[in-house]
Amino acid sequence: MEYNNLKKTITATELKNNLGKYLDYAIDDNEIVITKNGKKAARLTPYITDIERYYTVREEAVDYQYGGKKVSYEEFMEIYEKSELRMEFINGEIIILGSPSTFHQEISGNLYVILRGFLKGKKCKVFYAPFDVHFNKIDFKEPDVMQPDLLIACDTEDTVNERGRYMGTPTLVVEILSPSTRSRDMVDKLNTYMLSGVKEFWVIDPKKKDVLVYGFDKFQIEEFCSYKPGDILKSYHFEDLEVSINDIFELI
Repeated sequence: MEYNNLKKTITATELKNNLGKYLDYAIDDNEIVITKNGKKAARLTPYITDIERYYTVREEAVDYQYGGKKVSYEEFMEIYEKSELRMEFINGEIIILGSPSTFHQEISGNLYVILRGFLKGKKCKVFYAPFDVHFNKIDFKEPDVMQPDLLIACDTEDTVNERGRYMGTPTLVVEILSPSTRSRDMVDKLNTYMLSGVKEFWVIDPKKKDVLVYGFDKFQIEEFCSYKPGDILKSYHFEDLEVSINDIFELI
């Protein structure tokens, strides 16, 4: 059996007497099996992070080659808890999130101020990324775990667990497109939000400076509207929520 470059078997005494030598050997992507009293006792391998291990296993797995699930929800949560990376879990795949652009952050900041002002004195609350949400889609065993750019939650009184994590379903979610996330936001996330009971989904395009609004009812698209600069966006779910598109893109 081969692990990357070479696999070597040594005794515990050899390891003790030549620890530095064998550490260097492992760092060079080699595997060392240590024996004691003639039996295999331990293995010395190059250190890789949990997320690197996930991608290595995923690329070698047969079910990955044939489009099967890459990792379970439990495996994702185990990896996520040990990692400092921002990541999402969509349709059985781990997605590593990059840093947002300044344009993205300006839009997010504008919207947060607008939505927080609208919700003042109301039961619902607005949150912004990074903020994990576990979306339970109908007829799917495992949830998706995502970090919408912004969201409005109206069920926080009953859905925050003992660790302070939100485990409910947002009423409205907002995604701000980037070149690397455009197709995922427009297809995979749209599907997840629709099938998990979200009422409204806004897709903001910084390049075109327009906003798409989807209204969901009974896990289907009930309404779809497109807004451009100069328009006033009218919320599908929140009757009194109206937003100037110019205000969303004010600083760009």
